[in-house]
Amino acid sequence: MSEQTTRDQIVAAADQLFYREGYEHTSFARIAAAVQISRGNFYYHFKSKDEILDAVIEARLASTRTMLERWEIEGEGPEDRIRSFIHILVANRADIKRYGCPVGTLWTELAKLGHGSRSQANELFTLFRTWLRRQFALLGCEADADARAMHLLARSQGVATLASAFHDEKFIPQEVDQMCDWLSSCATDARRVVDDSRREPAQPRPGRKRKAAARRPPTSHR
Repeated sequence: MSEQTTRDQIVAAADQLFYREGYEHTSFARIAAAVQISRGNFYYHFKSKDEILDAVIEARLASTRTMLERWEIEGEGPEDRIRSFIHILVANRADIKRYGCPVGTLWTELAKLGHGSRSQANELFTLFRTWLRRQFALLGCEADADARAMHLLARSQGVATLASAFHDEKFIPQEVDQMCDWLSSCATDARRVVDDSRREPAQPRPGRKRKAAARRPPTSHR
């Protein structure tokens, strides 16, 4: 097992344990046992749990950027890309029902602890917010793109929290369908605005008729 591979396995194991058991309740020994390495080998890579936390957050940021880039490539347009964001609730619903949203639960725990890494954890939300804002702007909702991005983020977090609280099998798919309907209405409204602007006749500039009249030669009277 190479040094890099060992480090990556520690970060991956810590990521899962922080999500499922919480950062505060996950010990060095628990992570070392999950990776099946000695304590000495473990401390060779990380000297503190905070170092592991920073590595976990960086790994999540890198993974999220890769996912967003993939959606950019695979999505036919902004509506399709935003729908990919909505559908991660369905793709991850088994874990969400048990543990909630991995982004929201980590940030909430760090905020309660007053942990210094909470601003780094918040970068995950910022990454989604910035990306969604850009997609809504491309969709034609530039004036309120950020408000729509925040609305979708807030709703997805609420769905994840309530799904974890009630363990309702039908809840996430129902909410996802409603969010997709809302997205479709956003796209329809944006297209209507564009179509209306194209149909509006061009208004003459003030003073144009007067200038044209001034250039017309006077009519002779016989």
